[in-house]
Amino acid sequence: MTSWIPFGCLPLVILAVLLVLFPFFLANVMAAALGKLGLSPALSLVLVLAIFAGGLVNIPVKKIPRVLSSDPAAPGLYGFARFFPGFFRESPYTVVAVNVGGCVIPCLIAAHELIRIAARGPAALGAALLAVGVTAAVCWRLARPIPNVGIALPALVPAIVSAAGALVLARDFAPPVAFTAGVLGTLIGADLLHLRHVGRIGAGMASIGGAGTFDGIVLSGLVATLLA
Repeated sequence: MTSWIPFGCLPLVILAVLLVLFPFFLANVMAAALGKLGLSPALSLVLVLAIFAGGLVNIPVKKIPRVLSSDPAAPGLYGFARFFPGFFRESPYTVVAVNVGGCVIPCLIAAHELIRIAARGPAALGAALLAVGVTAAVCWRLARPIPNVGIALPALVPAIVSAAGALVLARDFAPPVAFTAGVLGTLIGADLLHLRHVGRIGAGMASIGGAGTFDGIVLSGLVATLLA
């Protein structure tokens, strides 16, 4: 007996099309957010491509002693560790790295925006720094180290806090303040202030901004800019 499948392969075709179009949609949203910062369309596109490409690059900056797992490695159970001991031996350190697309480039953009904000005067710079401080405090309070995963943080909270802070403190130039607070506040509160917990995560590498385009630093800055 032949079974009947509703719509045939249409759902798979639609899913494939959506997967193909998603990067273009994401790039367009990112470019629109950067455009709100006063950047030209050409420069926004270059930065979007740089964030995508830079997400593949991690730069090691520091080693931190790590707490080694007490569970035996699965390959060791089958005797592979005897033949390849160097391959399966756990490193006593966690390598802290910075991701180019997920951390370095967003921070450079935020630094550029902070300089532009400072040109408006001490009051504008003070408002921006206060917004960064508030976002950092919230991120520090909510971030939690997850073993073998990293530092976990509710996805949209930093963006919402950054956008709200920008609208309250600097309504006339909210987008650059929101982006700066979203990027630097998340970096400081969720990552830098929790570096002492990295060794307890148990991972061989902890990359700041390691999720690249989808990392909290990038998303917080861009979403906060769109909301402001």
